[in-house]
Amino acid sequence: MNAVVMLIPFLVIYVPVLGASIYGFILFVKLAKRGIKALDIYIEEKSQK
Repeated sequence: MNAVVMLIPFLVIYVPVLGASIYGFILFVKLAKRGIKALDIYIEEKSQK
């Protein structure tokens, strides 16, 4: 019984925070890829002129 009571805060707090941080990292990586792609397009346009 005591182990179950100690497990509840872990499940309620730590697991969602871990999931949200992983999701945020994935979104950050996607944003960085888009930024690099946009920067490459910008540099290519400016170097042609």
